[in-house]
Amino acid sequence: MRIGFFTDTYFPQVSGVATSIRTLKNELEKQGHEVYIFTTTDPEADEFEKDIVRMPSVPFVSFTDRRIVVRGIWFAYRIAKELELEIIHTHTEFGAGFLGKMVANRLRIPVVHTYHTMYEDYLHYIANGKVVRPTHVKHFIKMFINHSTGVVCPSKRVVDTLKRYEVDIPMRIIPTGIEVAKFIRPEITKEDTDHLREKLGIQKDELMILSLSRISYEKNIHIIVQQFSDILMSYPTARLVIVGKGPYREELEEMTHELGIDEYVQFTGEVSHEDVAYYYHAADYFVSASTSETQGLTYAEAIASGTQCVVEGNDYLNQLLDDDSLGTTFEKDEDFSDSFIRYVQQQIPLDPQIRQNKLIEISAERFGNEVLKFYQEMLVYYAEHHSEGRVPTRTVQKMRVRINSFRNGEDK
Repeated sequence: MRIGFFTDTYFPQVSGVATSIRTLKNELEKQGHEVYIFTTTDPEADEFEKDIVRMPSVPFVSFTDRRIVVRGIWFAYRIAKELELEIIHTHTEFGAGFLGKMVANRLRIPVVHTYHTMYEDYLHYIANGKVVRPTHVKHFIKMFINHSTGVVCPSKRVVDTLKRYEVDIPMRIIPTGIEVAKFIRPEITKEDTDHLREKLGIQKDELMILSLSRISYEKNIHIIVQQFSDILMSYPTARLVIVGKGPYREELEEMTHELGIDEYVQFTGEVSHEDVAYYYHAADYFVSASTSETQGLTYAEAIASGTQCVVEGNDYLNQLLDDDSLGTTFEKDEDFSDSFIRYVQQQIPLDPQIRQNKLIEISAERFGNEVLKFYQEMLVYYAEHHSEGRVPTRTVQKMRVRINSFRNGEDK
């Protein structure tokens, strides 16, 4: 199958969306499919990139480290036609997403969309939330997604949101997987983690608590900082390490100073993707109070690294952390410190078998297989509902056979 990904965000821009897209591309290619990425120009991009088509773009409003495609429809269409794409997968609701829909419409092929971002959690970035309202988001998303063939939802929370927006096309919950081998890392020794802790100024008998994400308001890191004094009362040797970069770092540092906990909290800045696993392995616990996650790759990364989690729950995370040996969730912001202290006091050992089963569930391989099955179903669905489509009858018949084999467990 020849697949075109259309996205405004891709490497060298670092984000959960970019990581998800690259993971899916790799998994589909392992199975013999061809994946081409249509994305934004970027001054930091490699001049010689394979299977990546870059289109003119500008920095996005209020997110200057992100970019948005501004033109290139004919350029993208000509390349997509030459490549004989069979399906298009959009990963943004903006520039490249609209381009992908127009190209799919001209080629008369299905377009699948992944809803990566809960925009209602980001409205404060645009004129402090005074211009764009939740109702505007609802109408825009409803219009955009309903003109797709099907939509991939990383979690039940996304399905519930899209139903509230009156989206009425086929939906499929497919959590984004991770390359678990990059985080299991048996070659990371205790000597390595001790060295990292020493570099961070954390002694062997001190409790290393890790927060790892983009440092932005909606990640709710301030909840962890504000309640860290409560944790220190029970665990005076606790140390909070905040990894990542973002626009909210300066305010968090100021908050840390005002609370008088500077010596217990440190900000490392962004860490290279190759080194992230060392931080997970060195940490005693991974924490998060974010309420804006649709998929939460960092939670899966922590599990794969063998680091127990204490995080604010939702439908997705409550299911992900469905055994106490993996970690625990709390219900509301104000519950963080009490939940953390209570969980640490229990000293629940990590169950190897529970973790192994979870690694299969969160694996990139499973992610790729599930998305591929959805593509095949959407090719059939599109052919049956769009008489003008150009999906050959023979292809549709082959897809029906393959879908049935998947359902019957004959095809892995």
